Amino acid sequence: MSQPLSVTPGFDLWPGLLELELQQALVSSVLAAAEVAPFARYETPQGKPMSAAMTAFGPLGWVSDRAGYRYADQHPESGQPWPQMPQALLHLWARLGDAETPPDSCLVNLYRGDARMGLHQDRDEADPRFPVLSVSLGDTAVFRIGGTRRKDPTRSLRLNSGDVCRLSGPARLAFHGVDRILPGSSSLVPGGGRINLTLRRAR
Repeated sequence: MSQPLSVTPGFDLWPGLLELELQQALVSSVLAAAEVAPFARYETPQGKPMSAAMTAFGPLGWVSDRAGYRYADQHPESGQPWPQMPQALLHLWARLGDAETPPDSCLVNLYRGDARMGLHQDRDEADPRFPVLSVSLGDTAVFRIGGTRRKDPTRSLRLNSGDVCRLSGPARLAFHGVDRILPGSSSLVPGGGRINLTLRRAR
């Protein structure tokens, strides 16, 4: 495995790490999971619908509504447990995340059209010493990352299908988001768009 690019301290990028066959297999796993745990556009606590649709793999999924942001052990609509996490993602975490402690959540975001994700911190996890590992599938995303304060300077870069990045150490609580996707830049996802998988240890 090639050495990652250190974009900023604690933010590492492995461009094109995942081979096409693995990307295709992960997309198939996501689509199968969505049959059990359908994608949903959650509301923020202020009642605004998010533009990206979400579901999850693993023991815990992340949900949001008027009651706030939180992890939950079942899909909010079906009441069923989230689908099991694909082994390929567990292996990826063991290589790049934490070999001793497995992830207990994989958030799945689907971006289509003008979907985006505003600058935010991943603060809902119990222990920020564990990294967040992100996998890009499908259309290219214009990704933005800053510092641990909202007003810190930011930089943007493009994340392409098969890229993997990790937020850890000084970047674990960095503000980050997706400004936009580039529609049609990939044909990987049926119907178009970008799927982002983020592995994490929530509890």
